Amino acid sequence: MLRPFDIVIIGVMAAAATVTYKIKHLTDNKAAEVRRLEAEIRMEKDTIDLLKADLALLTQPNRLDRLVNVYSEELKLQPTAPEQLALPVELPMRRDELPVPEVPADQIAQDPVRDLITTGSVER
Repeated sequence: MLRPFDIVIIGVMAAAATVTYKIKHLTDNKAAEVRRLEAEIRMEKDTIDLLKADLALLTQPNRLDRLVNVYSEELKLQPTAPEQLALPVELPMRRDELPVPEVPADQIAQDPVRDLITTGSVER
């Protein structure tokens, strides 16, 4: 004969078993989803690697030169002049043309790491 306490214990055990089963079922579903996503990621990485290889093959200089020669009549391609990319005045100065900062030698000797440019935005 079952006592009321035994019935409560059986009920708690049944509830615990149900919760355990649900948690296991959810984790199995999540594990399957993780495996599916990892497979998708692997496939995308493989596709990216394949596309990079295709790009490297298609942009080989000797291949492009051959195509330019074959289709020169149709495309009427011409070499790019340097002025099409930037004018000489737009280029930065050469190092030997840069102005030399006027800083006393004793100031440089005191702190060789100190920045020689003062912006005025920070008080020291």
